[in-house]
Amino acid sequence: MRPNGQIECVVILEDSDDDFDTVCEAILRMGIGPEVCRVTDGDACLTLLSQRTAQLPSLVILDLNAQGTDGRETLRRIKLDPALQRVPVVILTTSTNPRDLELCYLYGANAYHTKPVKYPDHLLAVEAMLRYWLGSVTSASSAVPAS
Repeated sequence: MRPNGQIECVVILEDSDDDFDTVCEAILRMGIGPEVCRVTDGDACLTLLSQRTAQLPSLVILDLNAQGTDGRETLRRIKLDPALQRVPVVILTTSTNPRDLELCYLYGANAYHTKPVKYPDHLLAVEAMLRYWLGSVTSASSAVPAS
């Protein structure tokens, strides 16, 4: 969230239309209205983020199993980039593999959420995640850059 309380943008790397729609439904139900920027592969995500360094997104949500450059590699590159590394990155995935969990935290993920199988549970989990990251947390990316 920005100092004025406005949530500017949420970037979502998600190749599943159903899972993307669930995130959008959760945002709509919360009534927070940020710009939602969807990408379906990691390269597009990194390109979009590199174009937004003057105004970083409030949150990046990554699916690990996206096509092309996957969420793991996208996370690694985001956290290695000095211009992007302070953006909160949350993993939202179906993977329950302990190696994925360990790798994501090693690469600097801010949180790791496993998608529930049933839609109502998935929607509630995404809402809770967004409420925390967009409503409760003051992140480094929301700070006004030094002039």
